Amino acid sequence: MKVSGFTFIRNAVRNDYPIVEAITSILPLCDEFIVVVGNSDDGTRGLIEGINSPIIKIIDSVWDESLREGGKVFAVETDKAFAAISPDADWCFYIQGDEMVHEKYHPLIKKEMQEALNKPNIEGLLFKYLHFYGSYDYYGHSRRWYRREIRLVKNIKGIHSYRDAQGFRLDDRKIKVKLIDAYVYHYGWAKPPKGLTNKVRNFNQFYHGPNWEEQQPPETYEFDYGNADRLIRFTDTHPQPMQKRIAATNWNIEFDPQKIKKNMSFRRKLLQKVEDLTGWRVSEYKNYKIVER
Repeated sequence: MKVSGFTFIRNAVRNDYPIVEAITSILPLCDEFIVVVGNSDDGTRGLIEGINSPIIKIIDSVWDESLREGGKVFAVETDKAFAAISPDADWCFYIQGDEMVHEKYHPLIKKEMQEALNKPNIEGLLFKYLHFYGSYDYYGHSRRWYRREIRLVKNIKGIHSYRDAQGFRLDDRKIKVKLIDAYVYHYGWAKPPKGLTNKVRNFNQFYHGPNWEEQQPPETYEFDYGNADRLIRFTDTHPQPMQKRIAATNWNIEFDPQKIKKNMSFRRKLLQKVEDLTGWRVSEYKNYKIVER
């Protein structure tokens, strides 16, 4: 069984993406790793080279600045990485620049890949998600946060990144997946206020059309942590590659989870109660078709 990791990245230093940690969090499961590095001016390529792994292959890329609306450029860059995967690869493991997989899940993930390898009805593996928010001590858990997404796909012709690269499709249909009991830790919103303000500004330019400059937040804009709906304290351990970054944390944010929860509308509170009691998320968007659990 051959496993190929793949990702894309651009200006990781400027935007504070833990791309090295992301890659190394799944590197032990991979036989090769494709990294598409976009045109950066902050030493991002050097970061990837610094991992110093013989299985990493770097592909230089120039982003199409016209593909701003809806985050389309992210999917294009993801597809470039996917296209560079060796033809003899069985599984393709995708990780984004602000995501990680805890090493405690490695044995389970390897087992699930082996068991699903010769099952044609399973085209991908679906991961659960923890979205860290504001700090490394809290994660968001409500309808505002997606619960699951595909991160392992078989090397099937026709698979491509979908919309803004959150997930994948096979030609024009949803991929048939097995839901596995492993989590992706998402750190994109675990930043100090200034970092999150910069993130909002950066994302605006890749999610809006030609007039994106007009939709940028004003210079006086300050990120509001109160829009998380519900925050839960994290009491487990973080992935080993993330430990050094967490130890160097230089900001402190005090949350009042109950106050944040009070900001939820009555409808959101009601639907959240249904989910808490039954596990059913009403009208949940699913970019996949679960065929096995």
